[in-house]
Amino acid sequence: MRVHLVGASGSGTTTLGRALAARRGVPHFDTDDYLWLPSEPPFQHLRERGERQARLGAALGAPPGWVLSGSLCGWGDLFIPLFDLVVFLWVPADIRLARLRARERARYGDAIALGGPQHDRSEAFIAWAAGYDEELDVPERCRRLHETWLAGLPGPVLRVEGTASVETNLELVSKSLG
Repeated sequence: MRVHLVGASGSGTTTLGRALAARRGVPHFDTDDYLWLPSEPPFQHLRERGERQARLGAALGAPPGWVLSGSLCGWGDLFIPLFDLVVFLWVPADIRLARLRARERARYGDAIALGGPQHDRSEAFIAWAAGYDEELDVPERCRRLHETWLAGLPGPVLRVEGTASVETNLELVSKSLG
């Protein structure tokens, strides 16, 4: 079982990915761990494309099954033949943005408050995430990019839209996997 979960920031790909991996007894990988260089605070510097591909390839090649969450559209297309199932998660923007603001507060605390050292970066991230469903010419992760990418996949795609519980979504994915 090799499953890739993709969706907007705050849609629950990592949460569902961890739960699915735990239920199936396989490792969970997140594309952010390969996309970004370690830093404090995190998510400051992108890892070079070839290095992230090599690192993710080594991780995905080791176990016979896994769950991968996050977006790798463009930079990770070489892994598409490995996917047994791709799950696209979509959650309304107001829910996603509330989740992201809570995550930012938990991650950075007072540093994201007005005047804090992470305030501007956090607000820029939220603004970027808010544009996911818009029809903008955004080269990064956006719904239009995901939809185009999903349409070109050779294997099955499960669409999970809405705010169902993790348990309900686990059941949907499990049924798709058989």
